[in-house]
Amino acid sequence: MNEDVIILSIETSCDETACSLVRNGNEILANVVVSQIESHKRFGGVVPEVASRHHVETITVVIEEALETAGLTPADLSAVAVTEGPGLIGALLVGINAAKAFSFAHNLPLIPVHHIAGHIYANQLEEKLQFPLVSLIVSGGHTELIYMKDHMSFEVIGETRDDAVGEAYDKVARVIGLPYPGGPHIDRLSKEGEDSFNFPRPYLEPGSYDFSFSGLKSAVINTLHNHRQKDLEVKDADVARSFQESVIDVLTKKTMQAVADYEVENLIIAGGVAANSGLRAQFEELCQENDTKLSIPALKYCTDNAAMIGAAAYHLYNNKAFGGLDLNGRNYIDIEEYSI
Repeated sequence: MNEDVIILSIETSCDETACSLVRNGNEILANVVVSQIESHKRFGGVVPEVASRHHVETITVVIEEALETAGLTPADLSAVAVTEGPGLIGALLVGINAAKAFSFAHNLPLIPVHHIAGHIYANQLEEKLQFPLVSLIVSGGHTELIYMKDHMSFEVIGETRDDAVGEAYDKVARVIGLPYPGGPHIDRLSKEGEDSFNFPRPYLEPGSYDFSFSGLKSAVINTLHNHRQKDLEVKDADVARSFQESVIDVLTKKTMQAVADYEVENLIIAGGVAANSGLRAQFEELCQENDTKLSIPALKYCTDNAAMIGAAAYHLYNNKAFGGLDLNGRNYIDIEEYSI
């Protein structure tokens, strides 16, 4: 076995078909991502069956391209890692079956990885994680606060009770008339508007780290409908800015409260919504004020990719947390199951 640990990782949990080769958990040798956004845009969201079919068409292509880019062969690899879940079950199964076939054909250990663990470890691709830490996960399907004492030690201290923040962004964008995915479009449009609507801030009961964005989403939609029915002028940029300000207020205040309560000095932001410029700027300001070390991945590592799966898999490899050829996809997995 090589002294270096080189892991081929596969990610197909939603609408990106991705394969990466990562050395020692932080050095990217290849990172191939094929996006399906254009295929799903006309539907206003991801269609699971369409996503699965695209994965089937491209999975072998991305694996071959990753190996070619890195200039490696299967004999150079230490293991194969794949997203086990959560995600769209049909999409997950494409990646899992490809990983199992590759693992069996080349006699390599198989490492199942939790998708959210991957998002957290995307930060490791640029700098070492420092513990203890609090991680805020913000994406289309997840809004969670996780406390970590060490590598692969996960304690969920807050989660969404209804819509995830990315889901709320997409739904509000659709009502405004913006294309899918809605998050980047709202972020850009918000810079042209003002917080004139002062939408509600859903903090829930005192002391709770949980999130709820369903009421905020409904408030935005009802406000837009009322204005349109009364032929009142409404500036889309003001709606976008007001919605984003509410989201950022809730996310930052709850997260910084968790950082203070758990007495940690390290904060990680991860997931697709971590690419939001308003959210990044506010966290940077607050962390500077509170002497908190902030880690946010580069934009290309915020959205789904396989390099983040390889980064997390490195620590699972070191602990021999391998899976068998009976590995199956799971659309929901509690990340605490992955604690070592």
